[in-house]
Amino acid sequence: MREYLLVCVVAATITFLATPAVRWLAVRFGAVTPVRGRDVHSIPVPRLGGVAMLIGFGGSALVASQLPYLSQLFNTPELVGVLIGALIITGIGAIDDFIELDAVTKFAGQMIAAGVMAFAGVQLATVPYGGAITYLPQAILVPLTIFVVIATTNAVNFADGLDGLAAGMVAIAAAAFFVWVYTASPPNFDPPTVFSTPAFILAALVGCCAGFLPHNFHPAKLFMGDAGALLLGLLLAAATISFTGNFDPSNTPQRSSALVAFWLPIALPLSILAVPILDVILAIRRRGLKFWKPDAKHLHHKMLSIGHPHRQAVLLFYAWSAVVAGGVLLFAFVQAEYAAAAMATGMLICLVLTLGLPKLGRKKTL
Repeated sequence: MREYLLVCVVAATITFLATPAVRWLAVRFGAVTPVRGRDVHSIPVPRLGGVAMLIGFGGSALVASQLPYLSQLFNTPELVGVLIGALIITGIGAIDDFIELDAVTKFAGQMIAAGVMAFAGVQLATVPYGGAITYLPQAILVPLTIFVVIATTNAVNFADGLDGLAAGMVAIAAAAFFVWVYTASPPNFDPPTVFSTPAFILAALVGCCAGFLPHNFHPAKLFMGDAGALLLGLLLAAATISFTGNFDPSNTPQRSSALVAFWLPIALPLSILAVPILDVILAIRRRGLKFWKPDAKHLHHKMLSIGHPHRQAVLLFYAWSAVVAGGVLLFAFVQAEYAAAAMATGMLICLVLTLGLPKLGRKKTL
């Protein structure tokens, strides 16, 4: 655990220190988000924060390669593939932050980055189905891997609508998933399997988000831009695929039922992105096949429209994400009825706060 904590701190520190320099570059060379009708900011804000997070992730990988246990991860091509994929997708996002690429070009860049990772070994090789592990043929697993990466990157991109929203939600998601990955890995192997590629990615991802948030929380000094949203989505997808696609249900905590053991690796990744996934589904329903077309009807727009201040809306989204991800995670450690009760209670509290706080605020102003 100490090596993971070091990786997290290194990623946070490097990202935090690199962000002001990246902001200067964004201002100097014109990577600035203007005030548009669908945006919630009132002044132009520079964007390019994903470059700082990429530097933080790369720095944490460099440190990990020198540590006694995490250095073993670099004996396989998986992490190298993730690093190359991260570089490609951040580059595509950074170009978009300057000149706003069309949707087809961005989609092609995401496919290339996902393909690089897939051919480096980051593949959804197995899925739980029918109470057993099903091994996927090569003709299916590579396209499925690419699909998961593209779906996750776009889900995170959709969530990037309020200051600090995407970075905070991804940090919560990565932290919840890290707990599951770490506890589901048996420690009595040589080399110890608690030191795994997905656990490293998640620890570094939490650090990158934590280092960026002080600059990005409302009022934001710098937006992560597409460079950041696509990078965070790719790293979260890489960790999900690397773990879920090679998961052995026999390694779950002893309190988990067989059903939980088989389905949690799929349910948890879906739950940690439940809010952005819901936003994507609603956008598809609203816009049809051209779901990438921008509008001002995202969930975060609706939170503001019902009366939540900017920061309050972001904190409520954090709460929803933590309750859903934490509630699903509880199924691995406590009996199902207790986990369900805790999750239902948390969601009820979030619902009351979401609907009740604007009314309370209006009463105070009367």
